[in-house]
Amino acid sequence: MDLQDFEYYREVLASRSGLVIGPDKTYLLDSRLSPVAKKWGYSDIISMTKDLRQSNDEKLLIDIVEAMTTNETSFFRDIKPFQLMENIVLPYFQNERSKKSLRIWCSACSSGQEPYSLAMILSEMADVFGNWNIEIYATDISHQILNQAKKGIFTQFEVQRGLPVNYLMKYFEKVEEKWKIKDEIQKKVKFEYLNLLKPWPAMNTFDIVFCRNVLIYFNEETKKSVLERIADVMADDGYLFLGGAETVLGITEKFKLKEGQRGLYIKNSQATKSLDTPQNFVNRG
Repeated sequence: MDLQDFEYYREVLASRSGLVIGPDKTYLLDSRLSPVAKKWGYSDIISMTKDLRQSNDEKLLIDIVEAMTTNETSFFRDIKPFQLMENIVLPYFQNERSKKSLRIWCSACSSGQEPYSLAMILSEMADVFGNWNIEIYATDISHQILNQAKKGIFTQFEVQRGLPVNYLMKYFEKVEEKWKIKDEIQKKVKFEYLNLLKPWPAMNTFDIVFCRNVLIYFNEETKKSVLERIADVMADDGYLFLGGAETVLGITEKFKLKEGQRGLYIKNSQATKSLDTPQNFVNRG
């Protein structure tokens, strides 16, 4: 891929998804866009790019963005956040909430393993949270991956990655050569499309937000914007989970690290409210 074509895709991806790619990621463009070119009947990426520059075909642009933003995931990925959820975060709300309700947002859910993992944890704690009103919202920028997540069907390879065998036997059923998550877990998660860079719909306040392994793809300005918008839709005593390679340090003062807990953040009560806080985040009944 020549430099001009690379710059074209770099600008498209940055403006539409916030994804920042450097020249060292040319191989990634080639590997992910070649199937897109084939799907659309082009002989190669070069011919697809030539037509796209002239047509700006919206459907093709969506396919390209989705191909580049579909990220790696697995059940109970990097197990530590789920241990923190089970041992610190959920016990906190159990003890501090008089109103038995909990709202969780997985802001980049990919093919669904993260929100389904949370749903299984909560099912395991049914003796405590069985009578709570719990909502798990899962969003992603890719329509294709959301459709896959909604089906709740996974390959043998996918269920072998991070999923305990007892959970597989308890919460999945075999469908031919694949595994389908049972309805009792599937119905706990609501999947919706959302682009973190674009205006968000009105939301009720979230108690827990997972935004893991997303910020690493954004530039500093975009990281700050996303984090501060998350803060505006979180409860004052809410918890934010970021990926192991992500931080709020030097980006925003809206959050601070939960003392002694890597990857777990709480709102910084001493931070002043930003003057440009979006006003459309009102409670939705």
